[in-house]
Amino acid sequence: MLNMSKLWSIALRKYGFKGLRRMDNSGYCSGSLDNLHHSSDEDDDELVDIAGATLDFSSADDDPPLSSGVYDEYGSSCSGAAGMNGNGPSRLVDPLEDPVPGVGTYEDFNTIDWVREKSKDRDRHREITNKSKQSTLALLLSISDAFSGWLLMLLIGLMSGALAGGIDIAAHWLTDMKGGVCLIGFWFNNEHCCWTSTETTFQDRDECPHWQSWAQLITGTSQGPLAYIINYLFYICWALLFAFLAVLLVRAFAPYACGSGIPEIKTILSGFIIRGYLGKWTLIIKTITLVLAVSSGLSLGKEGPLVHVACCCANILCHLFTKYRKNEAKRREVLSAAAAVGVSVAFGAPIGGVLFSLEEVSYYFPLKTLWRSFFAALVAAFTLRSINPFGNSRLVLFYVEFHAPWHLVELAPFILLGIFGGLWGALFIKANIAWCRRRKTTRLGHYPVAEVLVVTALTAVIAYPNSYTRMSGAELISELFNDCSVLDSSQLCGYQQPANISETGVGNSLADRPAGKGLYTALWQLALALIFKMMITVITFGMKVPSGLFIPSMAVGAIAGRLLGVAVEQLAYYNHDSFLFKGWCSPGADCITPGLYAMVGAAACLGGVTRMTISLVVIMFELTGGLEYIVPLMAATMTSKWVADAFGREGIYEAHIRLNGYPFLEPKEEFDHSSLAVDVMRPRRSDPALAVLTQEGMTVEEVESLVENTHFSGFPVVVSQESQRLVGFVLRRDLIISIDNARKRQEGVVSTSAVVFTEHAPPQAAEAPPPLRLRGIMDLSPFTVTDHTPMDITVDIFRKLGLRQCLVTHNGRLLGIITKKDILKHMAQIAHRDPDSILFN
Repeated sequence: MLNMSKLWSIALRKYGFKGLRRMDNSGYCSGSLDNLHHSSDEDDDELVDIAGATLDFSSADDDPPLSSGVYDEYGSSCSGAAGMNGNGPSRLVDPLEDPVPGVGTYEDFNTIDWVREKSKDRDRHREITNKSKQSTLALLLSISDAFSGWLLMLLIGLMSGALAGGIDIAAHWLTDMKGGVCLIGFWFNNEHCCWTSTETTFQDRDECPHWQSWAQLITGTSQGPLAYIINYLFYICWALLFAFLAVLLVRAFAPYACGSGIPEIKTILSGFIIRGYLGKWTLIIKTITLVLAVSSGLSLGKEGPLVHVACCCANILCHLFTKYRKNEAKRREVLSAAAAVGVSVAFGAPIGGVLFSLEEVSYYFPLKTLWRSFFAALVAAFTLRSINPFGNSRLVLFYVEFHAPWHLVELAPFILLGIFGGLWGALFIKANIAWCRRRKTTRLGHYPVAEVLVVTALTAVIAYPNSYTRMSGAELISELFNDCSVLDSSQLCGYQQPANISETGVGNSLADRPAGKGLYTALWQLALALIFKMMITVITFGMKVPSGLFIPSMAVGAIAGRLLGVAVEQLAYYNHDSFLFKGWCSPGADCITPGLYAMVGAAACLGGVTRMTISLVVIMFELTGGLEYIVPLMAATMTSKWVADAFGREGIYEAHIRLNGYPFLEPKEEFDHSSLAVDVMRPRRSDPALAVLTQEGMTVEEVESLVENTHFSGFPVVVSQESQRLVGFVLRRDLIISIDNARKRQEGVVSTSAVVFTEHAPPQAAEAPPPLRLRGIMDLSPFTVTDHTPMDITVDIFRKLGLRQCLVTHNGRLLGIITKKDILKHMAQIAHRDPDSILFN
């Protein structure tokens, strides 16, 4: 969030207090957790199923073994990292002197410490600045370091734009393949195949001699019941093949490639670690399966998954730059910019993409990230425009040319569309979450391939007879946004043309006319398509294939908007003398634009599902080019959000975050309970005493025993067991790595060696082994609150500083600890939800 930066100065010298509470599970799995391992910096592609998978709680041990010899370098080794040097038993082991790889990094399914990461980056930047004054080479390195962020944004924009262009072209080709094939080259889609044809007529502009349906290839004719049945069967078979390949690739190679990806992206940007979710295999498989899933005809879109694809590109490219490879907070700034790039290439809306990242996805969004997001979105949009995947030399997905201005009276139906969008959004969220919960808790979740095939077959069988459900979601929305012109032969333009009314209204548009037979047929088909889309999208979103929600939600709203637009248009035509229309809608004028209603309805339904507001309006006018229709879009979007919030303040992405149990503190959710820190902290009165380390008096054996017999992620360090005066905090992972490394590399370290966290080692007996000094891995200034701190203040501190946990004291004496998971469980209890639904720490 933006105001996080205001509080960094409070914690300038803080570092290294990651977590204390154990994780209740080691992660998602497909039957066993044996395949979980600690990925190295070069291997960020661990295949662990997470979205919609079945959870296995048979193992609660999330800790690396004490004898582990491989240390994870996914993060960075801080300047105060642990390290030992095997120069003989006479030398004291001091982590400050020789950093050890792995200290200061994070395990899978754990939360990063924002304060430590930001402090680490400040130290790095301060060191580079000081060195730049000493030599010309150091100055050049400093300039290179400052420029690296912009270079990284350039590479992300180029890579994401190129991938998005390839996905658009491939999806269009495979979608058309369900209907036929091009004889002059099977790699051409219908539109490209007919570009060079001189025999194409205006009425049959989608058909040409070079393009033949499957029935024409087999029977030689495209007319008759037999040809219809053959085309019907081929449509279903191609859809099943594409869906089967998509779910098979996801299941076999990259389980993280399924779903939208935006809920996990939001959680990752808040500081959570999900190894492999943004890795190379996920990128490759998601790119391929996204094309297959969209081409199968399922009720899903590619816009949400493109955000995941762009973030994968950013994460992979971050490994080229040390500054971002070794700092998790800096990497998340890049991922925030990548989310903007994803929307930019999905819709051709670079400004809307930046606002989407700011409003909907990002957790920490400083001004520097805003500038870089804008630059990356610009580069991505330029790259996509250069590829020209839509073949119309335009960047926008749905270009509109509305000529009639809107009137103040029309705000009433626009607001009505907003109400419909809010109701549909609330209903969809509740229904989809109920279905996804059923998938996770019943045998349905054990057969993801069968589920995808059944839903695909059901979709194809019902969709084919209706021309509006047979076409892809983008084509349907484009058809609904279209304004009827003189040369338009669409069924939606099947009006009667009275002889006494001028043919043209404004420009190339037509005056309002009475509905004809073709339009009535189209309206019935649209009504059936609306019901079908509303029902099938509920069970499609969340399946084990890449599935976005933007296009299906917009399609539902566009259908409803077009139906309402035609109804208002006919009302105005037959009642132009009434007080509602008199004075601005005269006979023979182009008063009502049904395509505008479709555009407003699309925005309303998408807003009701996602609860986006500002970014949605900007995306819509960038998407369509309809800049003068911002006020109707704003009215419908705001109404949609108000209505949907009346039934629940969670959008679809927040609902899926809660369903999956991710540790995400929603910035929009208010905490208005009067509880205190002492009411939430651990241990409770009935719990065992808090496991702590003392700054002196413990041996290596005692520390190892404490680590082995507990599952906490860290330990407070106190002066003594009697005083309980707080000294600092040590991470479990750092403690294990430091002791393990000391045993291997320092001969004098044995089980009876003393472990000290003081600056100077206490006097030792002559025959005693040298002490193990671990002050360097201890956080000397852990964040603390008193036992009477109100929880609303504590929650605000956690949100703004991105804390993993804070310690609770009373007059300097340690009482307990509050972790992010404790806060989430407490908030769940207040909201009468199951507190055990918070799975990760």
